Amino acid sequence: MKLIRYLNFLAVGALLGSAVYAYSIKYETMRTSAEILKAQHDIQRESDAIGMLRAEWAHLARPARVQALAEKHLDLQTISVDQIGRIADLPDRAARVDMIGRKLESLGLGSPTATPGAETGAPPRSATPSGIR
Repeated sequence: MKLIRYLNFLAVGALLGSAVYAYSIKYETMRTSAEILKAQHDIQRESDAIGMLRAEWAHLARPARVQALAEKHLDLQTISVDQIGRIADLPDRAARVDMIGRKLESLGLGSPTATPGAETGAPPRSATPSGIR
């Protein structure tokens, strides 16, 4: 008789435990769905804000508005045909004088220098350290 009573208490405890577990899953699911719904509303609000900003940008960047502002504030002049140049009219790059090179030549430093190994007659050393291949 005592064994049946313990089994009844054990069954009631298991039933209560499973009910608590089921309700905790239910409320966790409801909380998660509320968070998802809130995130969807936030995404929609941000999408609307992006659309509004694009519309404002399109309004501000209209060519007629930009032209009017340029005429009002920039004092631009129209381009004339004689302002357009040809590539042949550009100065030759080879004719430019290298100021640093000329200064080095005047100091006598324009010629290449000999390496220290070449002066003493020692064999040239490798550029890599001896342990690295």
